[in-house]
Amino acid sequence: MDTDYIKIVRIQAENVNFFYGNTHALKDINLNIFKNKVTAIIGPSGCGKSTFIRLLNRMNDLVAQSKLTGKIMLDGEDINSQGIDVVDIRRRVGMVFQKPNPFPKTIFENISYGLKINGEKNKQLIEQRVIDSLKKAALWNEVMNRLHESALCLSGGQQQRLCIARCLAVEPEVLLFDEPCASLDPISTKKIEELIQELKKDYTIAIVTHNMQQAGRVSDYTAFMYLGELVEFGHTEKIFTVPKDNRTEEYITGKFG
Repeated sequence: MDTDYIKIVRIQAENVNFFYGNTHALKDINLNIFKNKVTAIIGPSGCGKSTFIRLLNRMNDLVAQSKLTGKIMLDGEDINSQGIDVVDIRRRVGMVFQKPNPFPKTIFENISYGLKINGEKNKQLIEQRVIDSLKKAALWNEVMNRLHESALCLSGGQQQRLCIARCLAVEPEVLLFDEPCASLDPISTKKIEELIQELKKDYTIAIVTHNMQQAGRVSDYTAFMYLGELVEFGHTEKIFTVPKDNRTEEYITGKFG
C-alpha cells in the first residue's frame, strides 16, 4: 500500500461484507477513516452502523455464527490476518458505548485497570497515566479529590467521560463512539461533543449517531448507511448541503428514519 496514503488514512475498509448467520448485515462496504479527523456514521436503526464500527476493533468476533469477508486495514495492516494480536488491536482501537459502563470500582481503579491487565507494574507511571487520562477527558477538575470513591457515584455524563479516560489510559490510536450521548442530558452532551473536538488533535475518531445536528457539529466526514450498504460518504458539509443520493437527502431532511 502507498506509504503516503497510509499517512492520512488510519482505517480502510475494503469490500467488507458481514453476516449474522444467514443475514447479510453489511454489503460491500468501502470506507476510509482519516487520521485526526472525526467521521460520523449515520443512518436509520438497523442499517448496520454499530455492526460496522464493532468490526473496527474485532468486537464482532464475540458474535456466534458470524462471518466477515473483505479487509479492514489499520495503518496498512489487515486486523483479521493470521497472527494478529486481538488484545493489542482492542488497545489501539478503543470503544465508548451508548450507555456509560464504569466498573464497580473506584475512579482510580477504573482508569488504571487496562494498564494493569496489560502488565504495567510501575506505580508512578500508572498514577501519572490516570491523571493525564482524566485531564484529557476533561474530568480531572471534577474528581481530583475523589479518586478513591466509587465510579458509580458519578453522574451519567461524568461516567461517560470516565469511560473515555479509561480508553485513553492505554494509549489508543483510534476512538470509536457508539451513540455516546444517547442517554445523556443536553449539558453533558455538549461536554462530550466539545471533548471529541479536542481529542481529534491526537486521535482518529469515528462516531455512530442518530442525531443529525450532532453529526453536523462534531464531524469532518459523514458516511450515510442504509440497509447494510454505504450509500454516500464525503465531507460533512457537502453531505448535509448537497448530497448526491436522494436517499441521503430524504434521511437528512427527516422524510424517513
